[in-house]
Amino acid sequence: MKTLRFISAQALVSDAQVAQRSIVYVAQNLYPLLFKASYLQEQATVVHDLVENWPLAEFNISKLLGKTADCEKDLCNRTCQVCLQACLTGLKDYVLNSSSTYSKRLKVVDLTGLNDIEFQACDCGKALGRWGRTELMARTCFDLLVEIQARKLEDLVSDISIEVLMSLFVTQRSYEVVVEALLLRGQCPLKIRCIEFRADSLALRKLFYIIKLAKSETLQKLELVHNIRMEMEHFDFLLSQVPLPLLRSLTLPARTFDVRRMTQGDESLLVKIGQRLSELNFLTELNLAFSTLTGRIRKILSPLKTPLHSLNVSSCCLNHADMAYLANSLHAEYLEVLDLSGHSVADLFPSTFFKLLGRASRTLRILTLEECNISDEHVNLLLLALEPCKKLTGFSFLGNPLTSRSLCRLFELFTEMPSLCKVEFPVPKDCYPPTFTYPLTDENLVKYDRERFAEINQELIMILSRANRYDIVATSPLFGSFDSNIQETCNELSVVLLQSFTDAISNLLTALKQVD
Repeated sequence: MKTLRFISAQALVSDAQVAQRSIVYVAQNLYPLLFKASYLQEQATVVHDLVENWPLAEFNISKLLGKTADCEKDLCNRTCQVCLQACLTGLKDYVLNSSSTYSKRLKVVDLTGLNDIEFQACDCGKALGRWGRTELMARTCFDLLVEIQARKLEDLVSDISIEVLMSLFVTQRSYEVVVEALLLRGQCPLKIRCIEFRADSLALRKLFYIIKLAKSETLQKLELVHNIRMEMEHFDFLLSQVPLPLLRSLTLPARTFDVRRMTQGDESLLVKIGQRLSELNFLTELNLAFSTLTGRIRKILSPLKTPLHSLNVSSCCLNHADMAYLANSLHAEYLEVLDLSGHSVADLFPSTFFKLLGRASRTLRILTLEECNISDEHVNLLLLALEPCKKLTGFSFLGNPLTSRSLCRLFELFTEMPSLCKVEFPVPKDCYPPTFTYPLTDENLVKYDRERFAEINQELIMILSRANRYDIVATSPLFGSFDSNIQETCNELSVVLLQSFTDAISNLLTALKQVD
């Protein structure tokens, strides 16, 4: 729904030239309204001019694009490349422009809160993802300094200091330009302040350096993923040397922990890490996916002083003791997001799995049980375990060997879950040749009967339709959910993986020559 004010704003910005001439006459309190209207219509020149002349003390992009009284449409998932580039160019020109209509009051620019999605609704169809926004902001800061010096504007801009709150995403390819921007923060009027930090494909030396440059004291979310080769001792060093007083969310790279290669000394190191984690007083989200933690989950989680709201232990090789701890821990009653993928929860841990979901049922919103070897014989248990989870909004159980009959039973339950709006379900087992075994290889995953699947999918949609649950979006992404961060940097990741493979072959050949 749009108010008359917003419709009028849209009419004004629809003619970019008229809007640009009119900006100098617009009241301050109308700038947010015009910004959303111009962003919605992708009027990049108007977006630029509004930011260049911004009269308010704060520019918070998620508040400006989110639901407002004048326009209920939320544009936070519209990361339009053209408009975001216009925003940052306008921000640079705000500093350089000495003839602004209003005095320069801007103190804080908050660029966090944008949601990167798979399909962009904007006309240009091009998204500027988190990695791209990071690089563009870093280059903007550098270009601004160069222009200030070239035009000898140091005295004119000396009183301008604007904090730019960012969600940074740094890889090897963008490392140098981001480091440069952070090093020049003292001289640049635009001062990047890192609220969230994601790193991939970085050497540990570079990782520790850039985290310190980013002022870790302000970090609320830290994601270290994929090609960060971190082990327990490196993580202990990070916790001991890098202050993280405000950290609420932590993601560690795969194989940070691996009990298979632990020594007696490593056991005491694990205890020390648990103690260091307990000092993170705001930590409520922990992602330990693909670490081997068999029998050790208690040592990491029990020291925590605050209960976790989000826990990812997918493919962590948990055993009975680990599941028993999770089911009986204080964390269970506070969990909102839980990922147990890669564990045969219904087969190996039926009672503790049932108890864990029962205790989490009052808070649980998102549950992921991918490749958990859940088959038709486990459906009754799964139905009973899910039934109390009335707050569940998202459920993914891809990669499980379930037939269409079991899927129909599950979908009947979904219609009775009032908050559920997103389901990711596997292609039914009866769509594959009977000779295929689970887990399916990537090659076999795509070899299913598409006509049969279309029939079953239609049947599942009819179950939702009969219950008037048109709000539930059910999909079967063959290779998992869309990840905007991976999508944006996939080419770089491929190069890194190829280089790692080449290095491994080279080391092997060297070792063989030495043996000879």
